[in-house]
Amino acid sequence: MNIKNSQELTDEELLQRYKADDNSHWVGILFDRYALLLLGMCMKYLKNEEDARDSVQQIFLKVLADINKHQVQFFRAWIYMVTKNHCLMQLRQRNQVRQEEVSEKHLNDPAPPEEKTTLAEKEVLLTNMEQALEQLNEEQRSCVKLFYLEKCSYQEITDRTGYTLLQVKSYIQNGKRNLKLLLSK
Repeated sequence: MNIKNSQELTDEELLQRYKADDNSHWVGILFDRYALLLLGMCMKYLKNEEDARDSVQQIFLKVLADINKHQVQFFRAWIYMVTKNHCLMQLRQRNQVRQEEVSEKHLNDPAPPEEKTTLAEKEVLLTNMEQALEQLNEEQRSCVKLFYLEKCSYQEITDRTGYTLLQVKSYIQNGKRNLKLLLSK
């Protein structure tokens, strides 16, 4: 019987071995195969080598933690999706920090006269938004509130609600569209 060298094993064979004996060596081989590609992908999104290298390490840890939670048929496609989602979350967090910095910077700046909204107008807008939110179905309402009001990531919403990642994205997108429709009435 010819025993394959571990480098000759397919991605699927390495995953099977990891799931069989929980030895991270098998995932390490997989990760070595894709590390440079993942680094390039992270560089493409993050535009910073240090952030990209840190992200590749974080992705490796995430893969080790999550690989048994998923039925991975095509490792290459799965790791690319994990990497893409990780990078997008990093960019979203960066953007959120920048928005908070801008908000704090302009907190004491008086708004130009055309931008000033009276307290009564803001109260009406807030009441309308609350009423519109309550008109959404339960799934959309909970996902929209978690995403926009509590600033949860898609993964955090998935963990808290039990919905799949695809369902969470759909509920948020449809909820946002329905809110616009309700508010425009």
